[in-house]
Amino acid sequence: MAYWNLSGDQLVSSLATTPNGILQADAENRIKQYGPNVLKAQGKTTTVGLLLSQFKSPLVLILIFASIVSAFVGEWTDAAIVLAVVIGSTMLGFVQEYRASTAVNKLRSQVTIKSSVLRGGKPQLIPSEQVVPGDVVLLSAGSLIPADGVVLESNDFFVNQAVLTGETFPVEKTPGIVPVKASLAERTNSIFMGTSVRSGMARVLIVQTGKSTVFGQIAERLSLRPAQTEFERGVKNFGYLLTQVMLVMVVIVLAINIFLAKPPIDSLLFALALAVGLAPELLPAIISITLAHGAQQMAKRGVIVRRLNSIENFGSMDVLCTDKTGTLTEGIVRLDGALDPAGQPSVAVLHAAYLNAQYQTGINNPLDEAVKAYAQQAGIKPASEQKIDEVPYDFVRKCLSVVTAKGQGEHTLITKGALENILKICNQIQVVDESHPLDGKTLAGIEQRYSDWSKKGFRVLGVAIRKFNRQAASYSSADERDMTFIGFLLFFDPPKSDVEKAIIDLAQRGVQLKIITGDNDKVAWHVAQAVHLPVMGLLTGSQLNDMPDEALWHAAERTNIFAEVDPNQKERIILALRKTGHVVGYMGDGINDAPALHAADVGISVDTAVDVAKDAADFVLLKQDLDILREGIDVGRVTFANTLKYILTTISANFGNMFSMAGVSLLLPFLPLLAPQILLNNFLSDIPATTIASDNVDAEWVAKPRRWNTKFIRDYMILFGLVSSIFDFLTFGILLFLFRATPEEFRTGWFIESLLTELMIALVVRTRGLFFRSRPGNLLLVSTLIVVGITLVLPYLPFNFLFGFIPLPAPLILAVLGLTALYMAVTEITKRFFYSRVKNATA
Repeated sequence: MAYWNLSGDQLVSSLATTPNGILQADAENRIKQYGPNVLKAQGKTTTVGLLLSQFKSPLVLILIFASIVSAFVGEWTDAAIVLAVVIGSTMLGFVQEYRASTAVNKLRSQVTIKSSVLRGGKPQLIPSEQVVPGDVVLLSAGSLIPADGVVLESNDFFVNQAVLTGETFPVEKTPGIVPVKASLAERTNSIFMGTSVRSGMARVLIVQTGKSTVFGQIAERLSLRPAQTEFERGVKNFGYLLTQVMLVMVVIVLAINIFLAKPPIDSLLFALALAVGLAPELLPAIISITLAHGAQQMAKRGVIVRRLNSIENFGSMDVLCTDKTGTLTEGIVRLDGALDPAGQPSVAVLHAAYLNAQYQTGINNPLDEAVKAYAQQAGIKPASEQKIDEVPYDFVRKCLSVVTAKGQGEHTLITKGALENILKICNQIQVVDESHPLDGKTLAGIEQRYSDWSKKGFRVLGVAIRKFNRQAASYSSADERDMTFIGFLLFFDPPKSDVEKAIIDLAQRGVQLKIITGDNDKVAWHVAQAVHLPVMGLLTGSQLNDMPDEALWHAAERTNIFAEVDPNQKERIILALRKTGHVVGYMGDGINDAPALHAADVGISVDTAVDVAKDAADFVLLKQDLDILREGIDVGRVTFANTLKYILTTISANFGNMFSMAGVSLLLPFLPLLAPQILLNNFLSDIPATTIASDNVDAEWVAKPRRWNTKFIRDYMILFGLVSSIFDFLTFGILLFLFRATPEEFRTGWFIESLLTELMIALVVRTRGLFFRSRPGNLLLVSTLIVVGITLVLPYLPFNFLFGFIPLPAPLILAVLGLTALYMAVTEITKRFFYSRVKNATA
């Protein structure tokens, strides 16, 4: 249906609705008919889907295939054991990921995008996913448009639809009919899901929802993924590296073992088991678990995570850009005075400002609330003035106007906004009911007062009026001219008492704070001084306009106050900082913050922010506070650290063990470990790894930003893998030449030694300091001790024959324990050597 070619009345009739919306009961029937207003790509992962996803790994599928081959040739015991261990490993991952997924979904539900709809003629705020065709939605500046529809009524209604059409500037939407063949950009009467309201207000009729929308149809054809974080790219490349090594090793080991006339099925299972032992098959689950645990910890501190993969970026952040309001200041703006052009208190100015604030219906903002509260305390009332029209606020004019009248009398246009912009539309000045031309001398006096007040930290707005003899039905921004300046509004937002400590805490963690504000440079400078933020440099919006991108790259690093900036300039600043190698966070809650939130590595908003800002953010703070932000950064770094611990354990133990096992298999007349033994080793070592998300983290891990360092990982793998292999071959020598071990004794002794070393090495590499001075988390410590106990008793259990184990003599057990202790000591020494020579180490 080409709904854009139909009139509003025709659409209201065809959708069986009214200009005042539908009834709640009708809405419930329609959501059953049309489904929820969501895209297919946003569907929730089901329990069954999550379980099946555990079997998508090529390694798991290869092992299942190998067990089927074993069963086919009559090796039923081997097939059953391999299959049992595979199922155990996948269930371990499933249980942990299910718990993590459930916790994250619960947290995300705390921050939902809502829409204002008319149900039974009354405005209601509902989750946007419950919007249905036939709903009438009320939109204003900052609203995220929930679905496709047409405009029924509008007032200076401008929409940013660049996400669909690529248009640089917001476009005006008005009621009407456009041709059937009109393109998206030409449908000036239509609104689309995923776009946002830049300014003005409108009442719109929803026609299409969910997958039927233009945005939904695009999503059906093209599944877009968010840009990968630096950590994701690093982990992905690390996985590719190990996978390549694994494939080469498997092919070589299998070929040589078959060439040496060893049993082909055993050789195949051995080679595949080596692949599983080497590959970081638990890494995706570990990342999911640590991220979910991090999200839960952040939620306890008042930070809701909207995009899990951004948590590590949060920890890596070294520059935080923020507006001052509510972050450095209390965020509780109060009106300090309404003054005439001479700087004297004026009831007339307060009355005009009150009417402007009371009758505007656009963006709810603290300045208007402050005006209304101050006026009510002063006993100001609307009297007999009635609202005729309004011209909503936008970021170009930087002002808003309302038109009032007393009965059938003349109309008065009252405009309130940024002083500079107000003065540009004025040619008269009024002092005590007398009007004078706004000449250069008078203008200089006004600007001097503005400068003096700004230096004291006041935010200054101007108020102007214009009277009309005509009685027009509507007004526009074109009428904001030839106005009379009547006075000033002085607002004050005091600095937070504890913000200085928060700034110091951030600096100690290697995070530089930069203020990006629309306020003038004098106010920004005053706030910085009040909170003892050293001013390195200051740039204004006009200076940024004259600065090419290359110059901004250098200037942005040396500047920590950016004043009088517009939304596009905020985005330029963020991109300039990222270009110079910083991980940049941006904190904002307004419409004009959305571009910067999208551009930043870490987008941060607050629960009270406009929809478009919350939708662009990676994190939503339940309270706008730098101290909460600092705690969130700590959690991000803890999450990064615990994920990295698993990687370091994998490359220092698994890599060495599997490489050594592959090498010795070529020299021995028997396989050093059977496939079920390798898989059991891998399964048991995975159990403590799943608890690493709750591990304690040393203070030095959170002392500064940490970033993925491929060179560090590579050097670590080579050095610690070499140490591991040396001890592996030492173990082989002791088992073969000192104890003259039989194949069964060799496998049992080697199984115990390799598993114990992997368990113990996790406790050593988890800290840069001496391992016994850093207490592990309770879950990690207890699970490690339990698995150690299981490892030592396995050879003596009645069913030991199933895995090919036999009881070992006490001297051999003591030798294995001694080798494990010596390995821990040498690894500790190696670790101190490594960190003493690696500068700017990731770990």
